[in-house]
Amino acid sequence: MIAGMNEQDLMAYIIFGLILNFTFSILFGMYLSKNIGMQEMIELKGDKEQSLFVSLSLFIPYAKMIVTLYRVAILQIFFLDKGYTHKEFWIYMTTNQLNKLD
Repeated sequence: MIAGMNEQDLMAYIIFGLILNFTFSILFGMYLSKNIGMQEMIELKGDKEQSLFVSLSLFIPYAKMIVTLYRVAILQIFFLDKGYTHKEFWIYMTTNQLNKLD
């Protein structure tokens, strides 16, 4: 038993969480590519690497999905509601320099 559940149940939660993550990630990627354009996304992509937490969250059920939903919330609350565009969000997410938005 791990954390009060059988190993099979834990693996089922992990697999279901990964499936949900990939579903949300694909839908979010399609949404961004529709609003920005695939070619422009490729041209504007920076060299920012994901944090260690994001990489390790693959092993925690639903954590990766929560990270994706957090990015959706950042897009809506801090970018679209303040008048920024999807393109500026993409630059923010993929570059290390914070002043790229100016």
